[in-house]
Amino acid sequence: MQKITTILFLSTALTLASCGGKDKDPLSAKKAELEKLKKEQTDVSDKVKALEADIAKIDTASDKEQIAKLVGVAAIAPINFVHYIDLQGHVDADNISIITPRLGPGQVKAIYVKKGDMVRKGQLLLKLDDAVVRQQIVAAKQNLEDLKTQLVLAKDLYNRQNNLWKQGIGREVDLITARTKVESLEKQLKGGEEGVKINQEQANGTNVYSDVDGIADEVNVRVGEIFSGSTSNGPQIKIVNTSTLKVVTEVPENYASKVKNGSKVLVILAEMNKTYPTTISFSSKSVNANNRSYTAEGKLPYDGVLRPNQLAQVKIEDYAAANAITVPINTVQTDEKGKFVYVAVKEGAKLLAKKKAIVIGEAYGQLIEVKSGLTAGEQVITEGYQSVYDGQSLRVDIK
Repeated sequence: MQKITTILFLSTALTLASCGGKDKDPLSAKKAELEKLKKEQTDVSDKVKALEADIAKIDTASDKEQIAKLVGVAAIAPINFVHYIDLQGHVDADNISIITPRLGPGQVKAIYVKKGDMVRKGQLLLKLDDAVVRQQIVAAKQNLEDLKTQLVLAKDLYNRQNNLWKQGIGREVDLITARTKVESLEKQLKGGEEGVKINQEQANGTNVYSDVDGIADEVNVRVGEIFSGSTSNGPQIKIVNTSTLKVVTEVPENYASKVKNGSKVLVILAEMNKTYPTTISFSSKSVNANNRSYTAEGKLPYDGVLRPNQLAQVKIEDYAAANAITVPINTVQTDEKGKFVYVAVKEGAKLLAKKKAIVIGEAYGQLIEVKSGLTAGEQVITEGYQSVYDGQSLRVDIK
């Protein structure tokens, strides 16, 4: 049969070669000639293969001389098949605090934290310049003392005027004036005390405290610089609480019907050889117009090795089938009728290849689900399947 194939192929090649010289464009002619030869070679090979199979079935005498094809097989066993949507994501923190000055920007006089430090809520992080406020406090307190002295004198004068008035001595206008003076000074004293409190609050505002427990993830400020909370380079001090972390990923909008709150997720940090099972706890209701995706998040358990912004592989489960029949995806072939695989079947003392039409389902990794056409226990040909035909004698490669 191989001789027939070679003769047909050479005859066709010589015929086409004799006509190729008439083409005005030699390169195009040769390309066209090559494509035609390839097609004819494929057609002839398929016909030869089909004839060999037919002859093998009819000519039982030659079956004795037929050499069995060496193949590798694998028994079909039902498994729990899962299909995932593979995405990239990153670790993020639920509780991130950007520290800002309570009463506005100020010049840094002292820094009590460095990047990587563990800090507690209420811990002093920075001291801002408070010289002007302190001077205002001193002046306000001095003013209070002056008012207190004036009030003592005014009250003494009022009491004397009141005693004289009770004895019928003096003028009423003098008594009223003395009482008005006392009341005015009392109001000024009260206002001065409030002013001191305000100045003291401003002085306290120059102390910058942490409002959460966590790690100082960013400390981008130096003594003498103005601290405002953030600059064009980002936050000046960022505190991250790593006790509550999450994974964040962007899901293409075409998966909107499959990925939702409660969907199972595997979060894989390959560099650390860590895998965390979780579920989608949040999925955005809006789609990003720039990349046509939406944000999905899943909570992560506490693990001291996890850090915000770590890259992660996010595998979102969108299909699962219990006791599914699967085969290696590379063993599935296609003809004019659809998909098929070859299985090894025992007939008497012989092991023969049988072509089995199948209906496939989802594919993931190296496996593809077979909806119908195969049953558990059948022996799928996994090695050498490319060159076998229906009814061919087989021998199994035992490793």
